[in-house]
Amino acid sequence: MSNSNPRLTRGKGLLEPLLARFRAQRANSLIPTELRHGRILDIGCGSYPYFLSHTEFEQKFAVDQLPPSDHGKRLNIQWHTLDLNSTPKLPFEDNFFNAVTLLAVVEHLNPNSMAALFTETYRVLQPGGVVIMTTPAAWSDGLLKFMARLGLVSAEEIHEHVFAYTLPLLGWYFGRGGFEMTKVNFGYFEFMLNMWAVAKK
Repeated sequence: MSNSNPRLTRGKGLLEPLLARFRAQRANSLIPTELRHGRILDIGCGSYPYFLSHTEFEQKFAVDQLPPSDHGKRLNIQWHTLDLNSTPKLPFEDNFFNAVTLLAVVEHLNPNSMAALFTETYRVLQPGGVVIMTTPAAWSDGLLKFMARLGLVSAEEIHEHVFAYTLPLLGWYFGRGGFEMTKVNFGYFEFMLNMWAVAKK
């Protein structure tokens, strides 16, 4: 029997569909309307690119270590399978994208790979383009592990978290990647459990 509801993350978690919607809504709210006539890249989108299927752009691109699921293959998305921890280099030319998103991704990267990826993200963004990211707040790590034990969030995803970030540390990575700090904004959402950041090139 086929499953008409695609799995949004690896593993199971009662709250995963709700959290995916919250992330998508937050990211969409941070993207300027005028950029939607161009190209967007979602890094670490998962085998089913929920966010890309719920955002409006002329052209959509995806990078993930997993190939697309059957549901993902039906979407009009140009897909690149790549392990960013081992190869944090994006297969795109300079100034190619209007927007790049990293939603619940950077916590899975080792710090060296993350630094390289931020530099790459800056490179592939057009001047005036934006990068948008979300990640769990550092203080929520223990709570997320507890929620995973209760089956509320995906244990597979939580157990693969490599590093937890604070807003100042995220700012440091943006600066190392080439972004001007006057063009970076931060905030919290999902009851302060998660952080968002948006940086303009």
